[in-house]
Amino acid sequence: MIAFLGTGLLGTGFIRALRRRGESVHVWNRTASRAKALEATGAVAFDNAADAVRGADLVHICVSDDAAVDEVIEQLRPGLGRDVVVVDHTTTAPVPTADRTRRLIGEGIPFQHAPVFMGPANALNGTGSMMASGDRAIFDRVEGALQPMTGKVVYLGAEPGRAATFKLMGNLVLIFVSAGIADMFEVARAGGVSGEDAAHLLDWFNPAGGLLGRAERMLKGDLSDPSWTLEMARKDARLMIESAAAGNRPLAVLPSIAAEMDRWIAEGHAREDWMVIGAASRE
Repeated sequence: MIAFLGTGLLGTGFIRALRRRGESVHVWNRTASRAKALEATGAVAFDNAADAVRGADLVHICVSDDAAVDEVIEQLRPGLGRDVVVVDHTTTAPVPTADRTRRLIGEGIPFQHAPVFMGPANALNGTGSMMASGDRAIFDRVEGALQPMTGKVVYLGAEPGRAATFKLMGNLVLIFVSAGIADMFEVARAGGVSGEDAAHLLDWFNPAGGLLGRAERMLKGDLSDPSWTLEMARKDARLMIESAAAGNRPLAVLPSIAAEMDRWIAEGHAREDWMVIGAASRE
């Protein structure tokens, strides 16, 4: 039997998928009605976490943040069987995650942090990516159970906070890309281009394929042979900002990037590749 604590959008997707595969599932949520609704899938809802995990072979947690994880763990302790692995899918901070992992393992509770790059549809359909780090022996015990939950499970090493860091890194990229698209829409509308037409730019201009190459070039740090100089990139940023302002369209992220460009230009990097603003030579 599997216990799943946390029936938000992601947790609900996982639970429905577990039931589709014929797993026996106990569920609990701080808002009891959300757990109760999943009884229609054949899951069994409980009013407290300890009862939900009693007799479980594996426990999953998927809640909101570090404080919620700690709270749930304290609530489930009385019902947790000896040596049952607790897998936490919550997006949490690296240092508290590492501290929590070491503390619980020291107390005899095998704990595996396994955050995901998955939405509710991915959880339901077993697609997307799941990461894990920490004690390899604990990961080996649960890998077989985690694999059907996602399209890919990636073990990132023994440092228990490492998967949490990778999760934040990935979400940071998603946030910046989304904010950049929002700025793109503002520039488009200022120039009389509809948001729908602007979105179609990405049909034939897709920068995603070059992201890894850009990161690798930044790490090398030698940007003296530019494909786009910083001074020319800054000129284009100025045109974007001025165009948006002329149409009274506010930009979310570009002004901050332009300010960073200005700092690097002032330090003498105008003729280098514009990616110098993120080069590893800054370290």
